Amino acid sequence: MQGIEHRTYLAFVVIITIAFGWVVSPYLGPILWAVVAAIVFEPLNRRLSNFMPRWPNLSAFVTLLIIILLIIIPAILIGMSLLDELIGLYGRIQSKELDVAKMIADVQNSLPRGVSRTLQRIGLSDIEQASRRFSDGIANVIRTVATGAVNIGQSALGFVVGIGIMLYVSFFLLRDGQDLADQILRKLPLVDDHKTALAEKFTTVIRATIKGSIVVAIMQGLIGGLIFWALGVHAPLLGGVLMGFFSLLPAIGTGLVWVPVALYLLITGSIWQGLVLVFCGFFVIGMVDNLLRPILVGKDTRMPDYIVLISTLGGISILGFNGFILGPVVAALFMAAWENFGAFRNRE
Repeated sequence: MQGIEHRTYLAFVVIITIAFGWVVSPYLGPILWAVVAAIVFEPLNRRLSNFMPRWPNLSAFVTLLIIILLIIIPAILIGMSLLDELIGLYGRIQSKELDVAKMIADVQNSLPRGVSRTLQRIGLSDIEQASRRFSDGIANVIRTVATGAVNIGQSALGFVVGIGIMLYVSFFLLRDGQDLADQILRKLPLVDDHKTALAEKFTTVIRATIKGSIVVAIMQGLIGGLIFWALGVHAPLLGGVLMGFFSLLPAIGTGLVWVPVALYLLITGSIWQGLVLVFCGFFVIGMVDNLLRPILVGKDTRMPDYIVLISTLGGISILGFNGFILGPVVAALFMAAWENFGAFRNRE
């Protein structure tokens, strides 16, 4: 009889847990980023708590203000500026102030004769068609971004509520996170060694992902955008944001943005600008990753680059931007679980 009661209660726990997940599912994104913020800023909050041990609420509140000033406000401002730049770029293309057809013609006229013949043979010499495709591509990007912005504007209350929930949960996780984590670990039906290893891997991967990817992406995007601006390249903010995004791809990341721009500058006669961009691309933008990532991350994740890349891109494709964190975390927990399982089997 006791076995039936135990299994019944276990089924109830599983069902009510799934039901709770379903109830809070509209705000899983804010909750996820609250957990991320609490884990990343926990060392800062701990130092503040040591400085003011009798005021845990105040230390958590100060940490929350730092999160708002360092992350949330700059992210909103950059998003607004990027949308404004995209709309301005599209307007210049539509008004022919930025003549895409002339740009493509200049590139084609500067190419060697053999390359031009090859382009003509494969059907890529039609300037008007190429110009139309480029304009349509820019229009699609702007339309997508603008639609997202309109959706956010239309559901402004939901956006504000999401930010509010993220900050609210972050406050309590900063203040009580360690006690909550200890309670969860005590209740997990796992061997103590396994629980400790998985918990450490979870926090380590989140910190390493934020420090090693987002910080490096911000630095590469910022430096790349400033270089574009100094060289007079159109839409430097867009270029910087794209370099920051593509920096997630090992080795070739930012080169997907600055290499075509440098080639265009060199082909169209802007020699010194192209050479400066090539130099900065290799020795400034490219070196940021090599210099910063080992300092910020070290060997925290102990995951091969290809696992990080595949899990990040897979997470983004399935879960959107939230997958940027969840993808590597799932991959790291998968590897840790199998490592612990192998060690457990060897001890038997």
